[in-house]
Amino acid sequence: MLTTQQPVLRRFWYPVIPLENLLNGPQSFTLLEQPLVLWLDQNGKPAALADRCCHRSAQLSKGTIKNGCVRCPYHGWEFDGNGSCTTVPQLDPNTAIPKTYRVTAFQCVERYGYVWVCLDDHPLQPIPDIPQFADPNFRFIHEFYEPWKVGGLRAIENSFDSAHGHFVHASSWGDQSNPQPPPIDEVTETDFGFVMQHWLEVLNPDLQKKNLGIAAEKTIRTNERTWYMPFARTLRIQYPNGLEHLIFTAYTPIDDQHSQVIQFCLRNDTEAEAKAADIIAFDRQVTLEDRVILEGTDYDAPLSLSEEQHMASDRPGILMRRRLAKLLRDHGEVEQRRSDLSQKRLVAPIEKPVRNLEQTAFS
Repeated sequence: MLTTQQPVLRRFWYPVIPLENLLNGPQSFTLLEQPLVLWLDQNGKPAALADRCCHRSAQLSKGTIKNGCVRCPYHGWEFDGNGSCTTVPQLDPNTAIPKTYRVTAFQCVERYGYVWVCLDDHPLQPIPDIPQFADPNFRFIHEFYEPWKVGGLRAIENSFDSAHGHFVHASSWGDQSNPQPPPIDEVTETDFGFVMQHWLEVLNPDLQKKNLGIAAEKTIRTNERTWYMPFARTLRIQYPNGLEHLIFTAYTPIDDQHSQVIQFCLRNDTEAEAKAADIIAFDRQVTLEDRVILEGTDYDAPLSLSEEQHMASDRPGILMRRRLAKLLRDHGEVEQRRSDLSQKRLVAPIEKPVRNLEQTAFS
């Protein structure tokens, strides 16, 4: 499935950038191949517009902020968070600015310390609700923010694959002497995706012994994994000593081949009990192990189950593919694949030659 070729995927909220990144001026981000400019308005709220001035197409993200508006670096036109042009320095002050002087605006809010954007006026689902974020017993730890060369479906399937860990994560917590994962306890479908319950016995290396306060060589993880369509999840890990470690990860689609990976965690312990730097270091090791494998996969993951082979532990991924296939059907879409896009390019109409500039400039 090519994410950029499925219009319905524009109807979801995606985290795109840490809010603090906007403190020093406008920033650019590409979401589903849509270039955006992001900034903070006069009230400190995030705003998002298409990153092209409607005058001569300069990138607004290369401009500055004035009175809560983004100022184009080319001619100084200024735009508010609704995309309306508020200032044109070249116009007489008594001249009304034409209403056509505007740039496309997108829905944009802050949640969990990140800026979230929806490219459609009618989102299909709300931003994921994470109760632990408002729970005073939990602390928030930002872990990492970086692009990976991987398609969203490949990445999110991996987050629910209980069989890969003993091999991919053999250098962190995997135990190759015990490669068969226990059966999945339960998968409960929801409007936004599903919730999966299972457990896993894992190795407990020295850094994790410090992070968890568990001295044993192995420990049990009781996991609750929640899938938020299309490419986000939470992993709530409960340990035998009562510690909870909740990880949020989003694979925000930049284009068909690249995802911006955003991850933070919430824990019911303190800095005195486990240093945030050590927690980040271990989770970082685990995610980098995933990255090595995922960036070698084919980004065009099929929704059809007939193109790849499967095993019992693939149950969550199979359900994801079925739910996404239904999402497309429900919105009158068919799955777009790399071969379909190539075929469209082959049959594209041939453009007629353009006359020289002297002939066309004032015709």
